[in-house]
Amino acid sequence: MAAIIVDFQNCFIFSILISLFSLLFYRILVKKQNPSGYDLPRSPPALPLIGHLHLLLSTKPHKSIQKLFTKYGPLLHLRVFNIPFIIVSSASVANDMCKTHDVSLSSHGTLGIDESLLFGSSSFLMAPYGAYWKLLKKIAVTTMTGPQALERSRGVRAKEIARFYSTLLHKAKNNESVEIELEAMKLTSNIICSMSLGRRLSEENGEAEKLRGLVTDTFTLMKKITLTVVLHKQLEKLGFSPFKTKIMGVSQGFDELLEKIFKEHEEKPDGHQGSDMMDALWTAYQDSNAEFRITRKEIKSFLVDILIGGIDTTVEAIQWTMAEILSNQNVLERLREEIDYVVGKTRLIEETDVTNLPYLQAVVKEGLRLHSPFFFVSRMLQEGCKIGGFYVPEETPVVVNAYAVMRDPENWECPCEFKPERFLASGQEDERKEQAMKFIPFGYGRRACPASNMALTSIGIAIGIMVQGFDWRIQGENICMEEASGLMTMKMARPLTCTPVARGKYLST
Repeated sequence: MAAIIVDFQNCFIFSILISLFSLLFYRILVKKQNPSGYDLPRSPPALPLIGHLHLLLSTKPHKSIQKLFTKYGPLLHLRVFNIPFIIVSSASVANDMCKTHDVSLSSHGTLGIDESLLFGSSSFLMAPYGAYWKLLKKIAVTTMTGPQALERSRGVRAKEIARFYSTLLHKAKNNESVEIELEAMKLTSNIICSMSLGRRLSEENGEAEKLRGLVTDTFTLMKKITLTVVLHKQLEKLGFSPFKTKIMGVSQGFDELLEKIFKEHEEKPDGHQGSDMMDALWTAYQDSNAEFRITRKEIKSFLVDILIGGIDTTVEAIQWTMAEILSNQNVLERLREEIDYVVGKTRLIEETDVTNLPYLQAVVKEGLRLHSPFFFVSRMLQEGCKIGGFYVPEETPVVVNAYAVMRDPENWECPCEFKPERFLASGQEDERKEQAMKFIPFGYGRRACPASNMALTSIGIAIGIMVQGFDWRIQGENICMEEASGLMTMKMARPLTCTPVARGKYLST
């Protein structure tokens, strides 16, 4: 008999079908799917029992659902087993939804694995909109992502940018190839760790490599995590969590790494705490009179959110944008001309230069539009309401297809082409507001990423250094722009690898 290789999709279906069958048989075949007679959006044909699960388990779910958008319209009603959810693929519908129901759309649901640091009950990303979430957002803004915090930590980022440039220059002198993803990962993780944990992780003792591995493992698990969130109530009733072991394995890895950092702060003498995020969290942890007490586990979970939310997404944005630049010679030339004119040819670009480089900013935004780190922005509706003319009941997941929204031909001319100049055309405040839900790489509403400005600047300075400081020799005639399959995030099928060639008078200093 020929060997049969069962991939994750089939493993998931077959592992839970038997366990769920008796429960779902009654609920699907006896209980009505829409008992209250709600006027839900159109729904494409579903498979027996599993509904539209096959769409989420497809190799490229964002493209599978985008095709349905062209046939069934901007709102879709899908279901996984008997669990309904709504897909929004229109910027106008999403914008109206956000303006009218932002508070009701301010929760992400729950993983159902409370003990996990990874999207567990203590997670900032998964926390309900309330006092706990507001406290953590305040700490994030005041110690890391806000304007004053960014000004205080500018020197930290400058040191890491200098190391990044030195690494590339060393490889250029030795005619060595560079894996952009790996070097961007080192740069970004060093910056995020320095700003959140108070220090960069060591390459010598394996800390840095362990963190990079944990971040990569988290995004590899993202499809399983998404399905666990969608099905958590049914799985909870059965006392069954098919991916708990793998999720908890990654969680334990983060716990071990962060416990070491935690103990370092415990050993600091009184009065020697700094102003980084870890110091602020430690102060809140020790404050017995605080209105909202924060626990050790909650601190670790929050830091995990910061690390996974800030590292891989920035890395992929840098890699994709650089690939687009090298694939479009006219963009490379125009960008280099702008940097040379504004910055000059006697010094390297600095973070403070980015605001004076509109074309560089446009290049970064266009890279994020075409290659948003996440395909979908998911929220859990807290109250029943009308969306796009249809009534959607409470506790229904509402998913904005960011991939489709940012490639919608009604909103973007030549939507699949890399054209940074499109972001130079609009300058009026009302136009920027109108664009709000057309460009959503950082999510939307009050639960949008609080570090968007920091991310745009970080991507911009990394791209600026690579464009200004080096020419690049690619392997082969063209760069492979294919997406990796089977993931819920936008990753390149083949990591971008090329050889830097130093340019400019300042390169010898």
